[in-house]
Amino acid sequence: MGGVERHGSGGPYEARVGYSRVIRAGDLVVVAGTTALMPDGVIAGIGDPYLQAGQTIENIASALARVGGTLADVIRTRVFLVDTGHFEPFARAHGEAFADIRPVNTTVVVAELADPRMLIEIEVDAYLRPDG
Repeated sequence: MGGVERHGSGGPYEARVGYSRVIRAGDLVVVAGTTALMPDGVIAGIGDPYLQAGQTIENIASALARVGGTLADVIRTRVFLVDTGHFEPFARAHGEAFADIRPVNTTVVVAELADPRMLIEIEVDAYLRPDG
């Protein structure tokens, strides 16, 4: 596979489903759909879309750190909400994390996620500048 780095987070779905949490291929980093699910299987912020969004972004930051990245390197976020009423709480958390970074964003509402207690899922693409 050459210069492709694959990293997991220890989350319970990764081995079972067969995917990596984060992949770096050269300067491109892709973080899989991420929720507020913690490595120990606990979902943070049950019932609270703002808390779940914040934890999800923290989980993404941890994934980026595994390949030498930070939230400042994010160029795209894709967000999946299970309820249109969760947009404002999500937007507040996303804005707090990305206001100065301003990645492109797509937000969609879906019927459900892998666990009904999950209210939000976010995936990101990042670009790690060769000059650091």
